[in-house]
Amino acid sequence: MKPTHLFEAENIVAGYENKTVIHEVSLAIPSNKISVIIGANACGKSTLLKTLARLIKPTSGKITLDGRPISKIPSKELARIVGLLPQSPIVPEGISVADLVGRGRFPHQSLFSGWTKKDYEAVAEAMEIMNITELANRNIDELSGGQRQRVWIAMALAQQTDILFLDEPTTFLDITYQVEILDLLTDLNQKYGTTIVMVLHDINLAARYADYIFAMHEGNLVAEGEPSMVITDTLIKEIFGLNCTVIKDPVSGSPNVVPIGRYHDNRASTY
Repeated sequence: MKPTHLFEAENIVAGYENKTVIHEVSLAIPSNKISVIIGANACGKSTLLKTLARLIKPTSGKITLDGRPISKIPSKELARIVGLLPQSPIVPEGISVADLVGRGRFPHQSLFSGWTKKDYEAVAEAMEIMNITELANRNIDELSGGQRQRVWIAMALAQQTDILFLDEPTTFLDITYQVEILDLLTDLNQKYGTTIVMVLHDINLAARYADYIFAMHEGNLVAEGEPSMVITDTLIKEIFGLNCTVIKDPVSGSPNVVPIGRYHDNRASTY
């Protein structure tokens, strides 16, 4: 099992140039669990994730890992603990699956050292976990969207970090691939204890797969906790402006959001 880490943010404010996007957000990431950040478009989900991953420097507040400010942790040391899969990673031209996954080993290598047995084993294990071993020699350009996403996640897994941040790992995938990716990430969490923090758009998938939910609205963290405590019709109305009812998912037992459309009553009366 992966070790337990204390990853905390305290009153962080961050954004881009002169625009503040997130406002005095404080949180503690549950270790060895799956957490999901939800919220409407442009509410600050991705900005929060990037700030936690040190891609964006907060204008105020602090972020600590095991009591150490992440700004003071050397980049390679941090990269051996925290991994990030951004929303739209750029695919290097003409690269094979195995080569791309192998780039996840960079934090573990020195400038003059070659590949070790551990590096090869880490890449092979990551590809096996994501079910892409048979694609090892294929060019990334030849793959479907779902296959590419599995390759990117495998690269993050090859990094063998204790904490993994994923920004919308199921975007642009059909429902079959979405469930497949989330099932694989759940297996990773349960088998190795990897702490996973994801941004997801689909509320019902978030509620089904998350151990813990962070709900964002207009740059503020407005609710957090277990899905059964956080996903309510009141919260969904507040952060999405959507009238809905929340029922129990008959398969997982998690909260399931059922939208109430504007014309629901009229349509119901015609049948």
